[in-house]
Amino acid sequence: MFRRFCTSLFHGKQLPLPLPFPLKPTFSTPRTLPKGLFFTSAIKMADTQKFRSFPSLEKASKPELLRALESSLGISFSSNSICPSPNPLIIVISGPSGVGKDAVIKRLREVRENLHFVVTATSRGMRPGEVNGKDYFFVSKDEFLSMVEKDELLEYALVYGDYKGIPKKQIRDFMAKGCDIVLRVDIQGAETLRKVLGDSGVFIFLVAESELALVERLIDRKTESEEELLVRIATAREEVKRVKRFDYVVVNAKGKLEEAVDLVGSIIDAEKAKVRQREPII
Repeated sequence: MFRRFCTSLFHGKQLPLPLPFPLKPTFSTPRTLPKGLFFTSAIKMADTQKFRSFPSLEKASKPELLRALESSLGISFSSNSICPSPNPLIIVISGPSGVGKDAVIKRLREVRENLHFVVTATSRGMRPGEVNGKDYFFVSKDEFLSMVEKDELLEYALVYGDYKGIPKKQIRDFMAKGCDIVLRVDIQGAETLRKVLGDSGVFIFLVAESELALVERLIDRKTESEEELLVRIATAREEVKRVKRFDYVVVNAKGKLEEAVDLVGSIIDAEKAKVRQREPII
C-alpha cells in the first residue's frame, strides 16, 4: 500500500482508495535558512570584516587597541567605577567599663580618615583633662531633659545616676558629607541603638583579655569610690554575657592597643566591601 502511494505521488496518478489523512505539499516556497541561523551568520561575517582591519597586538599602541576594540564592539569603555561608592556606616563601639573604649577610639581617630566620632551629651560633671565639645557635651540635667522632649537624641539613658545621649543632627550632617559615624556607648546604650538601627548599624563589642585584667584596669583608673567600684565590677560581669547581641567582638589586651585598632579598621573595611550594603536611616 505504501509503495503504491509513493508511486502515485511522484507520477501524478490518483490512488484508488481515499487517504486516511490530507496531503500537504512539503514545500510551498523555496527553502530558506532559519532566521536565527542566518542572523548569527550575518553577525559572524560582520565581525570578521571588522577584525580584518584590527591593528597588530604587538605593534599597536594601547590607545589604538582601545579604539579598535570599541569600534569592533560598538561601545565606548567607561572610566566610571564599576561598583558604586559604599554607603556611610554607623559603627557602634561598646563594652564594659574599663576595657579601653576611649583609648581605641582615640587611636582610631589618628589612623583612619573620613570617620566622624560623635560627641555624646552628658549631664555628669567634667573630669580632669576632659574638654567640653571634644570628649562630651557637658550639659545640666534640665538642658538634657529639654533635648529629650524635643526629640533631638538618637538614644539616651540614665547611667550611674547621670544622663548620656547621642545628638541626631550631628549624625545626619556628617553622613551627608559621606563620613562614617562612630558611636561610643555603654551596653545599655548599645541595646537601645540596636532597637533603633536594627541591622543597619555595625555593632562592635570591646572586651579585656580576662576578667582579672578588667578589674585591674578599673582599679588603676582611680576614678570611682569603693562602692562605685563594686557596682561597676558587678555590672561588667553581667554585661560581658551580652556579647552575642553584637556583630563583632574585639579583644583589647594590655599593651596591644594597635592590634585592637587594626582589627576594628579591618571590620570597617570588610563592611565597605560587602555586596549588600547596610543602609542606616536617622
